[in-house]
Amino acid sequence: MVRTPLTQEERERGEQLGRLLRAARGERSMVEVAASAGLSAETLRKIETGRAPTPAFFTVSALALTLGLSLDEVARACVLMPAPA
Repeated sequence: MVRTPLTQEERERGEQLGRLLRAARGERSMVEVAASAGLSAETLRKIETGRAPTPAFFTVSALALTLGLSLDEVARACVLMPAPA
C-alpha cells in the first residue's frame, strides 16, 4: 500500500502539534511523559519534532490527558490561520 504524500498544511499542523506538546511537557522528561501516555519515547520524539505529523487520535488523546490538555485546546492550537492576502 502506497501512502499518499502529506500536504504542506498537514506538515505544518503536525509541527504546531509538536510545539504544543513540547511546551506542555515543560521540564518533564520525554521518557516520563511517553510512559505515562503508553507510548515509546521515540514515538513522542517523532510527534514533537513533526516527523510524525498525523498521529492517531488515541495517541493524541493519551498525550493530552497525560499533559493536562483538553482536546479542544489541542484542536485550537493546531488550526492554521490563513496567510493575509
